[in-house]
Amino acid sequence: MICLTSIPTLPRLRLLAGTARLALLPSLLAASLVHAAEPDQGATQLPSVNVRADKLAPTSPHAGGQLARGSRVGLLGDLDFMDTPFNTTSYTAEFIDNIQAPDLVRVIALTDPSVYSSGSSGGITDYFNIRGFGVASSDIGFGGLYGLIPYYRVTPELAERVEVLKGPSALLNGMPPGGSVGGAVNLVPKRADDTPLTRFTASYGSDAQFGGHLDIGRRFGAGKQFGVRLNAVHRDGDTATRNQQHRSQLASLGLDWRGERSRVSMDLFASRDHVDGLNRGVSLAAGLAVPRPPKADTLFAPDWTFSNVKDQAAALRWEFEINEQLSAHAAYGHGHTDFDSIASGTTLIVNSAGDFRNNFAHQRFIYNKDTAEAGLSARFRTGPVDHALALSAAWYHHDYKFGFQRNLLPRDWLTNIHDPQWGPAVDRSFSDASLPKTGEVRTTSVGIADTLSFAGDRLQLTVGIRRQTVLSDTLDGATGKRTARYDASANTPAGALLFKASERLSLYANYIEGLSQGTTAPVTAANAGEVFPPYKTRQREIGAKMDFGQLASAFSVYEIEKPGSYTDPASNVFSFGGQQRNRGVEWTVFGQVSDQLRLLGGIGWLQPKLTRTQGGVNEGRLATATPQWQGKLGAEWDVPALPGLTLTGNAISMSKGYINADNSQWVPGRTVFDLGARYATQAAGHPLVLRASVQNLTNKAYWAGSLGSGLGSPRTALLSATVDF
Repeated sequence: MICLTSIPTLPRLRLLAGTARLALLPSLLAASLVHAAEPDQGATQLPSVNVRADKLAPTSPHAGGQLARGSRVGLLGDLDFMDTPFNTTSYTAEFIDNIQAPDLVRVIALTDPSVYSSGSSGGITDYFNIRGFGVASSDIGFGGLYGLIPYYRVTPELAERVEVLKGPSALLNGMPPGGSVGGAVNLVPKRADDTPLTRFTASYGSDAQFGGHLDIGRRFGAGKQFGVRLNAVHRDGDTATRNQQHRSQLASLGLDWRGERSRVSMDLFASRDHVDGLNRGVSLAAGLAVPRPPKADTLFAPDWTFSNVKDQAAALRWEFEINEQLSAHAAYGHGHTDFDSIASGTTLIVNSAGDFRNNFAHQRFIYNKDTAEAGLSARFRTGPVDHALALSAAWYHHDYKFGFQRNLLPRDWLTNIHDPQWGPAVDRSFSDASLPKTGEVRTTSVGIADTLSFAGDRLQLTVGIRRQTVLSDTLDGATGKRTARYDASANTPAGALLFKASERLSLYANYIEGLSQGTTAPVTAANAGEVFPPYKTRQREIGAKMDFGQLASAFSVYEIEKPGSYTDPASNVFSFGGQQRNRGVEWTVFGQVSDQLRLLGGIGWLQPKLTRTQGGVNEGRLATATPQWQGKLGAEWDVPALPGLTLTGNAISMSKGYINADNSQWVPGRTVFDLGARYATQAAGHPLVLRASVQNLTNKAYWAGSLGSGLGSPRTALLSATVDF
């Protein structure tokens, strides 16, 4: 074994002309070379070199390029998926571009059987859940910070990677503002590469949605220390749903500077999302059966309903390597959201013919958000044990202004789901009214975790705890005076064990908690005014991960228990005595089956059971709007006879979903197919990629998870052309 740092410069260069094996350590601070060259034939010439990377960075792509090898795991930092004792997925920009994703939900729900999406589009927000529990869009991170991404719908061109951690993550990430516990999603901001980039994508979506995306990246300085990455997106026009228009805009700027021991970055973006003709669902009057869905492109709202969301954010991050064993970081961000919408408020089907009553509501709110995080990471050794110690402190604050008008029509409008007809638009002057400040929330937390490595890192034990405090004030909109205060704290411990049975197999187990803001007992309860601490959701999980180089797979079994609140009918005492228990099994596969064929998908089973309910009503039933089975598979095949041509396909299949608490009614399961192709070529000496796909190929009409979610998206054709200059 010869250490590179011990070899003079010229001999090093000569040695690299020999047959060698290069081992890249995770720290990228050291390298070793095993030399097996033939006897030297001269002073300046040696045989060719063979170099093999043993350990790739977590951010590097896995075989096939659709997923990255690893992701950011909260305060534990960037970890390879084989070194992570949790179930994680990290989607690359290449995958996002190739599926022509118009929103974030399509990225994370297309092939992952643990992520459920209703399938509807063009609503106020794009709903999804992970492992059976909903994830609020406000709880998605941006560079590890909460409260910055667009509030309701995210334009995916904002991200270099989209990272998904399944299950609760209070220790790793702190309590999210909305208290989501099913999983954590983080967007990694784009950075300029060493290679200059100027890329433009022109796009089209049926029926008449046209768009463009400009992506420019440059680095400057003698050592390319300073980087600039600019992204600008505009899409506008009619969607595949009748009488619906959608406009989305994004401008983002990523600046970074990298020195020998420190790195500084700043991200700024502005986002706009506007929909005319909101996709909304319906509900059933008592005693009615679930009706057959109307045509897939039907809209249950007039074209004068709308949502308009404006978001701006800025984030600053600093990282410093104090020495080889100790590093520090700090980050701060500010975000602003302005939301305005007129949407259906009452949507009740009143007879078997599909007649339904509708009325409308006008909602507005403004959020101002500030968030910060700082931490230390240390590596050291005690006897035979290696330690990776992480300390993190986080702070979040938002204040909000809110206004609401209901029943904008003097009486409900009556129409039919199979052929909706609408009257004139309602008054929308409330869009210009001033809003009162109605609340304020502050959260703080401190977390510490240590990963202890034994037997040459083959066995790793991670233990940690986070202390979280929540302070929330409710204000009277007219006077500005505080009418209620919530002030409580909780500790959330976690532990995880990972065993590397071989280079290709990792086994893991974890116990981790999620945290959501509790509440105050209502005035009608016997314990009125009692403040409950943040409630804990607990996960237990075991799993296995296999990486065969080109193809990888993961298998996990989990149980998540989430408390629920109710007032006991006998004692009239309000408590968090309810509980939903989700048990599940997941199997996923990704990578290359051969040089021409790539796969990404899996199968998931979920049992979301109500295990404790008020008075035992519906105890043992399954939660609504969540299928028990999901199977998803995406495939890409490079056609050998025509280099550059790739055929693509995707299938999503799921079982029925209950729509009422006693499980007496449900919407059927569905299977939806997508087909597409792309062709990589040259145009006037410039790289050109042409993409075409059809989503919901058979134009299947289906209820999107529940009647309340409306209809799934109809058949939609997508075209795009990407050229590099």
